[in-house]
Amino acid sequence: MIERQVIKKKMKEYTIKEYMANKVGKTGYSHTEISKTPLGERVTIYTSAPGLIVGSKGKTIKELTAVLKRKFGLENPQIEVTEIDRPYLNPSSVAREIVNTFERFGPKRFKFTGYKTLETVMGAGARGAEIVISGRGIPSTRSKTWRFSAGHLKKSGNVAENLIAKGYVTAHLKSGSIGVKVSILHPGVDLPDEISLKKIEKPSLEEVKEDPKDEVKIKKEDLKETKKEETTENKVPTASELEKNK
Repeated sequence: MIERQVIKKKMKEYTIKEYMANKVGKTGYSHTEISKTPLGERVTIYTSAPGLIVGSKGKTIKELTAVLKRKFGLENPQIEVTEIDRPYLNPSSVAREIVNTFERFGPKRFKFTGYKTLETVMGAGARGAEIVISGRGIPSTRSKTWRFSAGHLKKSGNVAENLIAKGYVTAHLKSGSIGVKVSILHPGVDLPDEISLKKIEKPSLEEVKEDPKDEVKIKKEDLKETKKEETTENKVPTASELEKNK
């Protein structure tokens, strides 16, 4: 019973996210998060253009709230719109933008779209990026996969699984379906196999003179000179030396 309830809940969340993606997907949409609160369900929409989603006087938000109550059975849904700081470092937002371009202008210039988007992502500060466009909708006699990559990107291990951001969006066109997968390595990620070289500067003459080791050498020389003076003072004069002094 518990497994069925969990599956039912996850399926409901998935359908809500799919509805949000189709409803506001053309306005810089990235993804949707759903969380439970004491007052009801909180639906957070991440986008690069929050003003377009909110609408005039919150008209779009009111319509979405009514749909969530009527269609999906949410008791008290609270919709929040959060702005993405750097949309070209968000893989879901980048993939959504490529799909919107295909839906508006078609997939004929998919190579230009892939290279142009990759250049924009790297210009935003990404350490590495990869865009994979595949499916029957690509202009060709059969299904193909095109890969556009730049920079440094891990393909296996813990870095590839947890530290690389990934996003996947599907475009349904007249010629067929096209899948767009985007992987981005953010600039702030510290890789475990990264090696940094430390530059050692040579000390100047003033620093060498101020070195405490030199002071110790000087003190040793002073001690040697004082010992020589003491030995000469304590030395007993001979008979020839006394006659000379007379």
